[in-house]
Amino acid sequence: MRLSPSSCRLLSIRVVSLAVVLAFAAASSLGAHAATQQLVCSPPNLGFGGIPLGTSEAQLVVLTNTGQTSATISALSVSNSDFSVSGVNLPVVLAAGESIGLNVTFAPTGTGQTHETVTFTSNSSNPSLQLAVAGYGLKSEPVTAGPSSLSFGQVALGTKAALSIVLTNVRPWDKTLHSVQTMGSAFSVSGPAFPVVLTPGQSVELSVTFTPRAAGLTSGRVFIYGPGLNIPLTGTGTTVGQLSLSPTSVNFGSVEIGTSTTETPTLSATGGSVTISSATSSNAQFAIAGTSFPITINTGQSVPLKVTFTPKTAGNSSATLTFISNATDSRATEPVSGTGSAPFVTLSWIPSTSQVTGYNVYRGMSPGVYSKINSTLDTSMTYTDKTVVPGSTYYYAATAVSSSGQESGYSTPVQVAIP
Repeated sequence: MRLSPSSCRLLSIRVVSLAVVLAFAAASSLGAHAATQQLVCSPPNLGFGGIPLGTSEAQLVVLTNTGQTSATISALSVSNSDFSVSGVNLPVVLAAGESIGLNVTFAPTGTGQTHETVTFTSNSSNPSLQLAVAGYGLKSEPVTAGPSSLSFGQVALGTKAALSIVLTNVRPWDKTLHSVQTMGSAFSVSGPAFPVVLTPGQSVELSVTFTPRAAGLTSGRVFIYGPGLNIPLTGTGTTVGQLSLSPTSVNFGSVEIGTSTTETPTLSATGGSVTISSATSSNAQFAIAGTSFPITINTGQSVPLKVTFTPKTAGNSSATLTFISNATDSRATEPVSGTGSAPFVTLSWIPSTSQVTGYNVYRGMSPGVYSKINSTLDTSMTYTDKTVVPGSTYYYAATAVSSSGQESGYSTPVQVAIP
């Protein structure tokens, strides 16, 4: 006696699938006519399949102004309260060629098929754009999809991305998946050969691939005939840009050992957004500071980059900065160079009021304990000490020497800390 109710359920589900297909066909003719007008929607119709009571499903619709002048959408109306529209605040002005995405949600309040119309009112050449929507209210769904919708995010033109859907039979009897269909030319589905019979609790996995055909937001759906199951799909096609650096090379000049200096070249994206996944330097004396990767630069935008040079040794140094990205040239480089200079101390003093022939300069690591560092008598009242070591502290003092060779006492010492 249990077979009869089961058979009735199977029959009703098949009717659901057929009804939804008919709704698709009716909506397609309406959408094809609207596609020649200034304001169009993509997709031109929406089918929600079977949705259990107490739940809802949202699908993306993209409105595009295909004309040469701006269009103002002033109002929208929905012929049935089971459907609602969100994601747009009216009025909204679309410039020529501009698009806007909004969500249409189906939340059935009763069982059975519903097909209605969403109307967008504007000042475009087609002032009343109609979007056909259809869905079916169920007491409970026989097959579940995990996840219930797929969002591919941003995918560059010329590439593709794949995500999986797992379909599970939640009924205590076998359930047949008759066939699968994708709506939206940017999407495709692969998996087992249909029809597929799922025993109670059994699952099957499908792979959905997004291959964007044009830049911008797009939507689609996977429809499973049999249970009347609909899985919404969204993705954004992005153009692959070119990464450029300005200036094309950086020279830090002379920098004292133990100190640092910073230059700020800029990274720019042209022809499309660019995502930089990593950046490296071939020499540890040159470092990229203050920027975390990955970083995305929108087309036409620039990002300043901080590059520091901290010489460890005296002499010329160079390096290559390498940026890995999804740009046309996935490996951009910039040469950097600089010269490490040893630290030095320049001393000067007030001349003696007595008659002297020159001066001696003394240095020590503590006050009063000195060694003379000038090899000949200094007559210029300045002296440069180029033998200092970074991180050290020195004490300097000077003496005056008379013509008879008599040397004065030490001057007041000067303390100098070397960075």
